[in-house]
Amino acid sequence: MTDSLRVALVGLGVRAELAEHVPANDAQIVACVDPHPRGLADAAARFGPSVALHTDHRALRREDVDAALVLSPDDTHESIAVDLLRAGIATFVEKPLAITTEGADRVLAAARDTGSRLYVGHNLRHAPFAIAMSDIIESGAIGRVTSVWCRHFVGHGGDFFFKDWHADRRRTTSLLLQKGAHDIDVMHWLAGAPAVAVSAFGELGVYGALADRADGDRPGPLMTDWYDEAVWPAEAQRGLHRVIDVEDLSVVNLQLANGVLATYQQCHYTPDYWRNYTVIGTRGRLENFGDLDGAVIRVWNARRSGFRAEADVEIEIPAEGGMHGGADPAIIAEFLRFAREGGATKTSPVAARDAVAAGFAATSSLRAGGQLVDIPPLDPELARYFS
Repeated sequence: MTDSLRVALVGLGVRAELAEHVPANDAQIVACVDPHPRGLADAAARFGPSVALHTDHRALRREDVDAALVLSPDDTHESIAVDLLRAGIATFVEKPLAITTEGADRVLAAARDTGSRLYVGHNLRHAPFAIAMSDIIESGAIGRVTSVWCRHFVGHGGDFFFKDWHADRRRTTSLLLQKGAHDIDVMHWLAGAPAVAVSAFGELGVYGALADRADGDRPGPLMTDWYDEAVWPAEAQRGLHRVIDVEDLSVVNLQLANGVLATYQQCHYTPDYWRNYTVIGTRGRLENFGDLDGAVIRVWNARRSGFRAEADVEIEIPAEGGMHGGADPAIIAEFLRFAREGGATKTSPVAARDAVAAGFAATSSLRAGGQLVDIPPLDPELARYFS
């Protein structure tokens, strides 16, 4: 690779904001790919006249590009990643890695078969609040972990996920996979093992009944064009996607490979937007209050009592700067270092696959009335390769 990494940006949607962190890591955006004229116009305006513009990712060549950020819609991740890996380009794939377990496995196989470097953007592993929780668990402060609970209050769900392609299960499988991939990955991480079986329930209880729909698939506008925090309650949303067949409320129970029991709850019409994790161990429990700058981790582990808001240990999470509490600049820095040098990273393609597999199985369970679904294990040869 050249001294200054040459990076391609595939997809000029909202997550293209990650590109702003590229120059700080001895790298530069040299090419942008987007099928829509607005995306290419944005790319030219943001990165200058020297950036190469393409409508098809297959125009990217290893002799021109060292690494690529795949930030396109979820249903395109698999095919784009496979093509880039086969071209010998180090590839960052925004979460989720794919929208099916089989698709995720195909991406991993492509990385193994080509030897190209694959990185998945599970940025919560770089979020200061999640790192603090992991450090507390590793210290033994709550003993052996026995259960992890996550409640995700997706207060901006109507704007973020029900006015564009996210609302169409053909593009995402479900929001339980699309949005939940982050949280499931963190639960696996904190508990120390992936899920092996799930049972889930869910419903489309609010947005499916709203009749005000937009025409077409919004090929040009971005979420930032229509987002309005003042719209409340959720039933007041207008201009929703013409296809809405993903759930806006879901509850999942997960059995992990090491015996830990977990539960995940996701709601897209709460008034507040944040995620709350509770980790219970044999000698105490911890819980986060807030998940960005200003969050607090509280630990109860010194004595029994009735309700008490005051914890035995309280850890304030400092402001790091950057999106997602500093996680976004951190993942770009790690990916570009990995693309250049290889080595260990905070997450792995296997962990990303495990999150997809759990979300995919949970969706299958939800749509089958809550039946228990076993999660297929990863091919042992792929697991060994990535270990």
